[in-house]
Formats: sequence, structure tokens, C-alpha cells
Amino acid sequence: MAGFVNAADVAAAAVEIERRGYGFYRQAESRAGAGADKELFAFLAEEEQRHERLFAAMLERLGGVALPAGSTDEEYLEYVKSLLDSHCLFVPAQEENFLQAPLPSAIRLEKDTLLFFMEVERLVPDSEKSAVRECADEERRHLKKLLTRM
Repeated sequence: MAGFVNAADVAAAAVEIERRGYGFYRQAESRAGAGADKELFAFLAEEEQRHERLFAAMLERLGGVALPAGSTDEEYLEYVKSLLDSHCLFVPAQEENFLQAPLPSAIRLEKDTLLFFMEVERLVPDSEKSAVRECADEERRHLKKLLTRM
């Protein structure tokens, strides 16, 4: 497979991470009993959705995803999938396990996302760095909120 990473690739991956995170938090919310955990998962779902919109706008500003010369759609999709599948929540066949223990799983999700955003910041143009940094700071706050529940 061709070696290719560009700002649009990481923005596209960030969009998908946030989309999947939203789905996870909505499922965790629906399984949580009434109370603080349910409210926390609802809040985190909304945050994920907001971040998804931010990264989608970034992707649009970056001009979308352009396939490198000589690569195929299938090859590119495989590459993006490998980026996403290395994120803790998206390891194949782990979703149900994550939903069985949603608080510890959410902590892992936020940590992996924070690490991803720290790398994304290095790969995007200077004009986009502050938006990525803001998302990373929010992930830190989410992590702190989750840790107080443990």
C-alpha cells in the first residue's frame, strides 16, 4: 500500500472517530439508568457531535480527501480503516464489551482520542491547529469528568 498521510486524511479520520464516539455515548446513555451517568453520557454524545461538525468543516476547508496517484478507492479505504481500527473503541468485536463497562470504556475512548488529536495537531496546517488544540483540551476535561465518576 502506498504511504500517504495528509491533513485531509487525519481530518477525515477525526470525523469518523467523533461519529463513532457519538454512537457509543448514545448507546451508553440508553443503557444507563436515570441519573448522573445517563446525563454524563448524553453530554459527551453532544460533545462528540459538535467535534464531528468541527472536523467536517475543517475537512471541507482542506479540500476534501484526494487519493494519491496510483492508489485505488479500496486501498485508501483500507488505510483509513486501519487508522480508525487502532483506536480503542473500534477494535473489531469490542463494542459490546465496551458497553458492558461504559465508564472505564469512556475513559479509554477519551484517552485514545486525546492522543490522536495531539498527533493531528502536528499534521494540520497552522490555520487549523487552534481548533484541534481546543478539541484536545475538551477531551482532557471529559477525561477529568469521567475520572471523578470512578
